[in-house]
Amino acid sequence: MKYISTRNAHRQLSASQAILQGLSEDQGLFIPDKIVHLELEKCLNDDYQTLAARILAPFLNDFNEKQIQKILHHAYDHSFDTDEITPLVHLKEVDVLELFHGPTSAFKDVALQFLPHLMKESLKIQDSKDEMIILTATSGDTGKAALEGFKNVEQMKIIVFYPKDGVSEVQKLQMLTTNGNNCYVIGVNGNFDDCQRMVKACLSDKTLIHKMKENHQRFSSANSINVGRLLPQIVYYFKAYLTMVKNQQIKMGEKINVAVPTGNFGNILAAYISKQMGLPIEKFICASNENNVLTDFIRYGVYNIHRAFKKTNSPSMDILISSNLERLLYFYCENDEMIKEMMEELAVKGSYEVNDLVKKKLLKDFYGGYATQEETKQIIHEVYEKENYLLDPHSAVAYKVIKDFKKENINSYKTILCATASPYKFMETVYTSITNEKADEFEMMKRCETKIKIPIPSNLKDLKEKEIRHHQNIEVKDMKKVLCELLGVSYD
Repeated sequence: MKYISTRNAHRQLSASQAILQGLSEDQGLFIPDKIVHLELEKCLNDDYQTLAARILAPFLNDFNEKQIQKILHHAYDHSFDTDEITPLVHLKEVDVLELFHGPTSAFKDVALQFLPHLMKESLKIQDSKDEMIILTATSGDTGKAALEGFKNVEQMKIIVFYPKDGVSEVQKLQMLTTNGNNCYVIGVNGNFDDCQRMVKACLSDKTLIHKMKENHQRFSSANSINVGRLLPQIVYYFKAYLTMVKNQQIKMGEKINVAVPTGNFGNILAAYISKQMGLPIEKFICASNENNVLTDFIRYGVYNIHRAFKKTNSPSMDILISSNLERLLYFYCENDEMIKEMMEELAVKGSYEVNDLVKKKLLKDFYGGYATQEETKQIIHEVYEKENYLLDPHSAVAYKVIKDFKKENINSYKTILCATASPYKFMETVYTSITNEKADEFEMMKRCETKIKIPIPSNLKDLKEKEIRHHQNIEVKDMKKVLCELLGVSYD
């Protein structure tokens, strides 16, 4: 197996090379050149780590078995609050796949506890002594999960840019109180798309890369543009399906639907790859908030970012440019020139349209829908009242779109809902939705804990008392300048 760029299929790298590089020089994203089929029957009794090793080994074919086991041990043996890693909770309407039991209470932990150790082993494979600069843009959860994964890791420095007014108060405090000696957190007066665009530009800036090379530094990324971030996310879809089989909710081979609250498209793309590996998924339910560019794209085949950017109560999905969609389009058309043209159109014109064949594939595989902010709050209230279960706003968006999907009677298969964050991370929206009361965010946490009898995650409990360690806020135009200062390189 080799890794190719979506914009230049002739460029082929090994797994360790692609993971270290993060983004291709042509700004394309790395994807495996083939997908290995998994025999589900053989996996039924696997625990999480065993299943992960079975799934990931073919993708990491320049890693030996000992290295993969070492990475999995560091990632999952101690950092999650449940041995199941991603437990499945059965509700009347859906099965909720809880992806928030890691050290930062967000689904990003599943991959970002794995990625730093994957990179360390990649450096050994490539015999590199360079300092890795992990450059990351975040819409909220990736930032803290990446900081937690990479902090104090030898031979690595992590720099996170986030939209200063585009994350929840809890998300912001999680990042600003990070104490790693190799961690830098910088607020940007802009939105996530501004941060991501500048990060991508820096990752492929040849002049900057040359200066860093002289300094024995090299870039990589912890965003889902890095294929090493994407691969571990495949595992929990298989684990959820096999759990349903073991619980006799479905028979082996029976189809299911998967519903994912979607911003940057990485989580739902991991589900798509799992289907290519043999997981019987019938429909991918792509759920958006009012920044519903993906809903329109799935329905009409036109990706158009010429619309008002909205700050919503599901801020991790406040995204108009979904990077991982590029990977899906390559899987669909296998034409790097076509991908390159579409991405250039998006950069220049702010829109592109796919051909009729891709439109048909999108409608066959995906269902796109969205929820307004008021609908999101209504769902949180409704599910709590009916099921005594508390959804975070992003997961509530997905629940609402599942309801729309069922109204259209598209199919009657059981549906897994990806719950992407602890409700305690978005307490203002969650608590006011179930009580109509409002208070200080951390007071609402305490009241909610008393009301629902579920403990506040330990990483959030004393967050307000922690020391703020990062104070810098900048304009979008200054991102490259500030980055160069942190790296100790000159840039004209």
